[in-house]
Amino acid sequence: MQPTPRSFSHIGLSVPDLDKAIEFYGNVLGFYVIMDPTIIVEDDSDIGQMCSDVFGTGWGRMRIAHLATADRIGFELFEFEGHEAPKENLNFRQHGTFHFAIQDPNLEDLLAKIVAAGGKQRMPVREYFPDEKPYRMVYVEDPFGIVFELYSHSYELTYSNGAYS
Repeated sequence: MQPTPRSFSHIGLSVPDLDKAIEFYGNVLGFYVIMDPTIIVEDDSDIGQMCSDVFGTGWGRMRIAHLATADRIGFELFEFEGHEAPKENLNFRQHGTFHFAIQDPNLEDLLAKIVAAGGKQRMPVREYFPDEKPYRMVYVEDPFGIVFELYSHSYELTYSNGAYS
């Protein structure tokens, strides 16, 4: 028996500047700020202990904010002391998460806003079914080099009919 598919709750991103990240994801992508920036320190409080359970000891201090997409997916932003950028921002051969995707039917306008806000377009906008269906996608980066994808249509519509055949 197949398990019932679970709902996606949230994703967490580490950013070098929490305020700039909130501005980008809030003003450019339109995410809602549901919890303003908060300082969390490594201490004996419940949240301090929980963070030590996850990060180990010595993480020190961080700032965190919570945002949400239009479809209620959480977007958790972390700013850690001593943050360092990865040597390669799209290490696709390393296992683990390497991108997420945002859907917008007006993909080209959102792409222009991302680039105008300091982001980067990584490739030309591509169509999955040219002359058949208007499904488009493009890989981009936020101003901090975090890679993500823009889709014009839902994931289910894009892949339900063999996008690669």
